[in-house]
Amino acid sequence: MESVKTMPSAGTAPVPPPAFHVMMKPRGAICNLDCKYCYFLSKEALYPGSRFRMGEDLLEEYTRQYIEAQQVPEVTFAWQGGEPTLMGLDFFKRAVELQQKYRKPGMRIYNAFQTNGVLLNDDWGRFFHEHDFLIGISIDGPEDIHDFYRVDKGGQPTFRRVMAGLEILKKHRVEFNVLTTVHAANAPHPLRVYRFLRDEAGARFIQFIPIVERDNGTGFQEGDRVTERSVTGRQYGEFLCAIFDEWVRRDVGRVFVQIFDVALAAWSGHRPGLCVFEETCGNALALEHNGDLYSCDHFVEPNYRLGNIQEIPLVEMVASPQQRQFGLDKRETLPRYCRECEVRFVCNGGCPKNRFITTPDGEPGLNYLCEGYRLFFNHIDRPMRIMAAELQAHRPPANVMGILAREEAELQRRLARAQRNDPCPCGSGRKFKHCHGRGVKVASRS
Repeated sequence: MESVKTMPSAGTAPVPPPAFHVMMKPRGAICNLDCKYCYFLSKEALYPGSRFRMGEDLLEEYTRQYIEAQQVPEVTFAWQGGEPTLMGLDFFKRAVELQQKYRKPGMRIYNAFQTNGVLLNDDWGRFFHEHDFLIGISIDGPEDIHDFYRVDKGGQPTFRRVMAGLEILKKHRVEFNVLTTVHAANAPHPLRVYRFLRDEAGARFIQFIPIVERDNGTGFQEGDRVTERSVTGRQYGEFLCAIFDEWVRRDVGRVFVQIFDVALAAWSGHRPGLCVFEETCGNALALEHNGDLYSCDHFVEPNYRLGNIQEIPLVEMVASPQQRQFGLDKRETLPRYCRECEVRFVCNGGCPKNRFITTPDGEPGLNYLCEGYRLFFNHIDRPMRIMAAELQAHRPPANVMGILAREEAELQRRLARAQRNDPCPCGSGRKFKHCHGRGVKVASRS
């Protein structure tokens, strides 16, 4: 996000960004599951007595305002919750009709829909296919791992119902990606999780979202303690490193992992393209079922409520000083430790919701996941440089797989010829016997 610009007049007013993103929650926090780490279920307490159903009049008003505010040729409506399928199919049929009613000439409209998959059936599958919905489906790994935290309201496992929903999407040729949260139960099993998603779920687009759950009893982004379900920074970094090492040797160009794509963009000299890793934020907001607009999906809290679209135009709230400052604070409160970091160009301090620990010299505002991000982004540096160079030369980044395979074959040949006291061929600077040759019996020179 760029700095706020003002109109050249006596009564200056901020100019809204040409495009912004809103995550719509037509059922609010209402869900048919009771995932133990879910940060949004507690938001139900913000609206006591509510029916938690977006009315058709409000749906139409939002559709009109959202399309009108976008100054770009492509607009995406994002549906989440809670669980959006609880609104019923007719609600989304009407949503598509309204999108066409208010669509500007030449504008293309897309729909992204995040679901737990439990309620999907053939009617949903046909609808999604007909209207080109992109479906995000939440799967945390194989059955035992998925069911560790992702249970229904009765505490019963959900894996088999989710996989049945996934089969509906495949049957009706619906484009989908998989959202996998990384937490205490699956972080120790990175390759088992990745191989399941790739080989059994058939995922070609995967997001790995770290669970950092505040342990404060409020559901808000307060305090510096996390629950035992949360992944640690180092666990998250090691999880990503293990998956990357397999992916970069066999799956480049075939499986797309969001954080790997973000990294390649950064190593290629472009913006990361994901709010978590952008220098500033504020262009990704959340709309509740009653029309309340919040600064971010992770800050649906009273202090970050911007207003209601039935009282204040959506575009005015997006351009408001409060929201622009919310986005600029990400950069302006970055600790010196981060500003001087070698991977700042791709990390940018991470999401503000996780910036609640202190730096080694005691400055506040360090990301809880810093250790993991730094570990991961340093680990992938050389393969990313290779892929970025291939892109620069107008060659496919998948060439990295062949390059690494040839290098590793040559290393193995050199290791096989190395003597105990030779410098290790891997380039570590240590003797072979203290590095790759540790525990290997090597015949001495005659």
